[in-house]
Amino acid sequence: MIEYIGSVKMNYTYYSGEDSYSDGDIEDELLGMLSNHVNLGRVLREDNRWPILYHFSPTRHNLLEWYQFKPEGEVLEIGAGCGALTGLLCDKSKSVTCIELSKRRALINAKRHSEKSNLEIMVGNLNDIQLNKQFDYITLIGVLEYSALYTEANSPYITFLKNIKKFLKKDGILIIAIENKLGLKYWAGSREDHTGDFFDGLQNYPSNKGVATFSKLEIEQLIYDSGFGGLEFYYPFPDYKMPTQLYSDQRLPCVGELRSRSTNYDQNRVVLFDEESVTNNIIKNKLFSTFSNSFLVFCSN
Repeated sequence: MIEYIGSVKMNYTYYSGEDSYSDGDIEDELLGMLSNHVNLGRVLREDNRWPILYHFSPTRHNLLEWYQFKPEGEVLEIGAGCGALTGLLCDKSKSVTCIELSKRRALINAKRHSEKSNLEIMVGNLNDIQLNKQFDYITLIGVLEYSALYTEANSPYITFLKNIKKFLKKDGILIIAIENKLGLKYWAGSREDHTGDFFDGLQNYPSNKGVATFSKLEIEQLIYDSGFGGLEFYYPFPDYKMPTQLYSDQRLPCVGELRSRSTNYDQNRVVLFDEESVTNNIIKNKLFSTFSNSFLVFCSN
């Protein structure tokens, strides 16, 4: 079934009728806000809940606002969620096709960007969806870590990436943003973002909750094993969700340049040491890329 919300094309052809991923009742609030055309800037000033900040903050755009997409490029945004980056992608490219597991989250995205005539949102699991075209760019922003929950295979992360690869043009770029399981904030006392357990990623996920992130070495190997190459790493700080600074292997931070302590917006944390001092020691010993809290990776096909 096809319907339009404003100028946005909504494609329910592959929707199972059940939302298999959700942040809970807060999504009804978000949808209600957008349906009532509230001022999002005012909401952000007055409501300090993490889902409001995460889904609506313009700081999210810092991750990719600097990147020069081809104006005639076509983008496949997998796991678009509530559209934190969708509008930016629409503004920077010819067309954007979103794939989202949840109808409710897709509706939030559509209401938010109802004026975007170059946007189609497909609701369903990527593994079930048939696409009759290839794309210049594919984005996986906070998505790869959930692959094992929705991909039935002995090596779900590789299977998922190989499935994606067939939708990418020969000269296309896959863009991945994901937490580093060895990120300094986890050593310093932040809970693992997805499981909520202390030191879960550092101990290689003994909680076994089906979600996993990777070290730099691991994600490099995973991407290469999936048939991609030409990796280019960037290091968002403090992380990819709310980045205020962005570094690369060509320009890493200097001692004294990073001053903020990592924040767990949605969970409490402990403080085990002075994060700034340890950060400077890591930078001095040329280990920043190993202990960066997040990765932003551009992978050539």
